[in-house]
Amino acid sequence: MQDRIRINSVVVLSDNWGVLKKTTFDYRNSKGVWEPQIRETYDRGHGATVLPFDPERGTVLLVRQFRYPAYVEGHEEPLLEACAGLLDADDPETCARREAEEELGYRLRDLKLVMMPFMSPGSVTEKLAFFTAHYSAADRVSDGGGHVDEGEDIEVVEMLLRHAYDACLDGRIIDAKTIILVQHLMLTEASVRK
Repeated sequence: MQDRIRINSVVVLSDNWGVLKKTTFDYRNSKGVWEPQIRETYDRGHGATVLPFDPERGTVLLVRQFRYPAYVEGHEEPLLEACAGLLDADDPETCARREAEEELGYRLRDLKLVMMPFMSPGSVTEKLAFFTAHYSAADRVSDGGGHVDEGEDIEVVEMLLRHAYDACLDGRIIDAKTIILVQHLMLTEASVRK
């Protein structure tokens, strides 16, 4: 691909929570013609998400939290989501375990990596590691809720996987990472298909 991209300039537009850059480049298209393009990319780092599943009871653990970008788009209620966080200096599995303990209050074991997709490759550089894990009541170590000093106000929600799937279909769950993980569990967990 190196012979198809020529970077002309990169300008940092913002460097607050993440880095927003404007890049001007030439792209050689599939017909061999060079064409100028301008793109803005937002880099906030990579992350990890995990959806714990209790196979005995058929339940999943979710979080409910306020998301300002969703609010701006007319969704005033807090979103129901799989817990997630930025990697910071951790590897994806360590991050998923950390976030599960901080947000959900559960110490998870036997995490299973499902996939690592780009979340919005048209403008955001983030890749998100998707995990599932089995849990039980014995894995609970705290009330969860996140870090208040980081502005987190998180409610832990336990619900049947089937109900979470219904919530994806009827619009109560509108977070893409959560929809993907719920659908994955519906396809792969034999106990929910019985």
